[in-house]
Amino acid sequence: MSTLVLASQSASRRAMLTEAGVPFTARAADVDERGIEAEMYGAAPEQIALALARAKALAVARHEDEAWVLGSDSLVTVDGRRFDKPRSRAEAAEHLAFFSGKVMELHSAAALARGARTEWDHADVARLTVRELSDAFIERYLAAEWPAVSGCVGVFRIEALGVQLFESIEGSHFTVLGMPLLPVLGALRERGVLAA
Repeated sequence: MSTLVLASQSASRRAMLTEAGVPFTARAADVDERGIEAEMYGAAPEQIALALARAKALAVARHEDEAWVLGSDSLVTVDGRRFDKPRSRAEAAEHLAFFSGKVMELHSAAALARGARTEWDHADVARLTVRELSDAFIERYLAAEWPAVSGCVGVFRIEALGVQLFESIEGSHFTVLGMPLLPVLGALRERGVLAA
């Protein structure tokens, strides 16, 4: 069977693959994410997420011989505005206040590369309805979750207190966690990384 390298240090993505029984090694991808986003100004969110997933996969694949490399990325849009990971606790509070009472679209993408070529990619979206959040709740939430959510677009971990932000969620649980896992598993089976 072929080997798999995850082009990410994301704890959530590593946990998804581990819990699904997928053998892999992880390597950080050296990618200028903000530069790619700037070049794609005005592009649809799923196209940006796909471009970032491809870039991460290719950045690591160049240093691997025969391994398949999995890149993944997620981004959040609310009211047509794109949000990155918060740079500070104060910015996290601003993001949460903006999200209050609105629908968050979480776009997650994945790509498989080998050598210098992307061989497969996929994007998915989940829609999360944020309940009305009081200032007091936001403060208590960040007191408990910061800095753990500093690396999370959307300022939440759905597997932790972040679930309290939402009234409803439409879409795949795995997409919300940060990677469209079921399509990824199918692509890995097709390429002999996993048993069919």
